[in-house]
Amino acid sequence: MTRTALTGFLLLVAAMALAQVPARADVLKIGHLEMKGDRDYRGSRTFAAFLTQPLGRPFAGAEVALTEVTWHGAATDTRFALDRRRVGQAELADTALAMVAGGVRFISLDLPAPEISAVAEATAGMEVMLLNIRAPDDRLRGPDCQSHLMHLIPSHAMQADAVGQFLARQRWRDVLLLIGPHDADRAMASAFRRSAARYGLEIDAERPFVLSNDPRQRAENNPRLLTQGADYDAVFVSDTDGEFARNLNYLTVDPRPLVGSEGLAGLAWHWSWGRHGAPQLEGRFQKHAGRPMRDGDWAAWLAVKAVASAVQRTASDDFAVLKAHLQGTDLVLDGFKGNRLSFRPWNNQLRQPMLLATHNHVVARAPLEGFLHRDNTLDTLGIDAAESSCRMTNR
Repeated sequence: MTRTALTGFLLLVAAMALAQVPARADVLKIGHLEMKGDRDYRGSRTFAAFLTQPLGRPFAGAEVALTEVTWHGAATDTRFALDRRRVGQAELADTALAMVAGGVRFISLDLPAPEISAVAEATAGMEVMLLNIRAPDDRLRGPDCQSHLMHLIPSHAMQADAVGQFLARQRWRDVLLLIGPHDADRAMASAFRRSAARYGLEIDAERPFVLSNDPRQRAENNPRLLTQGADYDAVFVSDTDGEFARNLNYLTVDPRPLVGSEGLAGLAWHWSWGRHGAPQLEGRFQKHAGRPMRDGDWAAWLAVKAVASAVQRTASDDFAVLKAHLQGTDLVLDGFKGNRLSFRPWNNQLRQPMLLATHNHVVARAPLEGFLHRDNTLDTLGIDAAESSCRMTNR
């Protein structure tokens, strides 16, 4: 073989070898922003103690999802990664801006409502989609809404409507409303008042409670005093801390069921849900996190799945394409709850069924049979288009 032929042969071998080396995949980072010293994660809360409280940071749900979406980016040679940041309250907005500047286009927010609003305002008009996996506050879907802020966690209105439908179906129409001392408790109570009017329920009485050993507040912390002198079929307790509600069962004057924060609650997820592939997801999460999955965990899991599914279905990793798909009518998300999930165009809230559950059993799945809507039955849960106070631009 001549020198020229040998050189040509070696170049051909090198070219063939390079052709067999896969191109380096693009990395689509999904951000996850959380706050140091967050009061909702202080101390340990046992599975049995609090029906509606988180059992740990929901980042575990995002980690589980990441293991499930390995092949979603095959068409675009995209792989997915998580960019987790935990910073102090004063650093949240700047951290979000730094993440966007670094190329992160989707950020899950494990933050309370005021901090979510601050981050949303700081990033308004930028190429980023914020994914609320934590805050149920209706204001975030109403007057404080933002076009780039999507809500995977159910709102207070959705939680209340699920309970309201159940009470109406059971014909437990007279309700005693007990309200805690926090702003979040009052917001939850407000959502139930709206739901009661929607489903023809009557609030027989409203009474505030406190968690205190002060004898001067005996009337506000004694269950028997709080629940006497009223005529009710059920007790709705609005207690976002959970400490008062968890000890209320069997202590009311009249033998009546508890709903709301204790007894029977409207949840995004429950470990005992046994249909639509839910046991498999629950099993994967428990194996990974060593605890049952809760609402925030499910929302964090779905946030990653939603982004990865958008890449798969559009065969694109372009932000504008992905955003249009996630906010469009062709979106098909499977949350393992039996319905196609999509975002409402008037407030960016994810449509989804609600699980009406006790500590150890899902009693029913809302919307309940007989509660209908002209367009989408899932829109019987939460703020409908006609009543929305959200005014978004450039969605």
